[in-house]
Amino acid sequence: MENGELRIKKIAITGGGTGGHLKIAKVIKEEFNKRGIKPIYIGSTSGADKAWFENDEGFEAKYFLPSSGVVNKKGFGKINSLIHILKLSFRAKKLLKKHNIHAVFSVGGYSAAPASFAALLNFTPLFIHEQNAHIGSLNKLLKPFSKRFFNTFFYKDPYPVENIFFDTARVRKELKTIIFLGGSQGALAINDLATNLAPKLKEKNIQIIHQTGKRDFERIKNFYIQNKIDAEVFDFDPNLVQKISKADFAISRAGASTLFELAANRIPALFIPYPYAAGDHQYYNAKFLEDKNAGFVIRQDEIDIEKIESLIFNADLEKISQNLAEINKKEGAKLIVDEILKPFVD
Repeated sequence: MENGELRIKKIAITGGGTGGHLKIAKVIKEEFNKRGIKPIYIGSTSGADKAWFENDEGFEAKYFLPSSGVVNKKGFGKINSLIHILKLSFRAKKLLKKHNIHAVFSVGGYSAAPASFAALLNFTPLFIHEQNAHIGSLNKLLKPFSKRFFNTFFYKDPYPVENIFFDTARVRKELKTIIFLGGSQGALAINDLATNLAPKLKEKNIQIIHQTGKRDFERIKNFYIQNKIDAEVFDFDPNLVQKISKADFAISRAGASTLFELAANRIPALFIPYPYAAGDHQYYNAKFLEDKNAGFVIRQDEIDIEKIESLIFNADLEKISQNLAEINKKEGAKLIVDEILKPFVD
């Protein structure tokens, strides 16, 4: 496709709500930008969409519609939500027409509903990226109507990860530093696990890096100070890769973007899935790695300190790190954008 002439530069990216969805939207947007294409973005006033993209100059235009989820609604609430989405779809339809959009790329989530349905109403090609091992409700509904459905777990499509996670990758051989990752919002279970493991880690002279989330930052920071444990503690860092690349083992939630970032960096990890994730998708994400001897998974209600200590200190880090090299491919965003633009290249 590099030798062809691109006949189109009008793309819409839609979806979001959570960081996992929005990371994909961001990486794909950046790949379009590299090709001189500024997509428009259609998201929601709910969730994290505005915080991520309201001031992003990589988009030609940004629209945030008052969309909301349907799955957890019941009775008339669900009916009203569906009617509301239908109204927003006609609004999104006008936006697609206004910008002369020729293809819509959806990352899923309730934010994606209006523009995705608008694409179908406009007979505009709809491309969908499903991040997880369990397909979300909206993506499952729209999958048969999509031009292309991308998924790493089922179709071995590359998962879009920033190249820096690959570029800083290394084979881990010895446990010198461990990182705890609960996401930007934090995870109480992982924070508590870290404080329980910390004395033994200190005893073995293993350095600690700990992302606490904003809500639990002071409590965890004070714990390390009071117990005279030297730890690198932070609530959020946009350059998380710098901290991950220093570590030799991770304990983390199992959102797909985090999972594939860790895999790209080739860092062995124990995943403790968020127990209330839709369709238990975090567990199945992590199980995908465990089945390939490329990671571990323990459910939150099965946390056992002695068992986890044994797992951490006896894991074959080098073997797991080598296995992680087979999980994903670099340039995932490039390959996906190539696929989206293929019909529009002479």
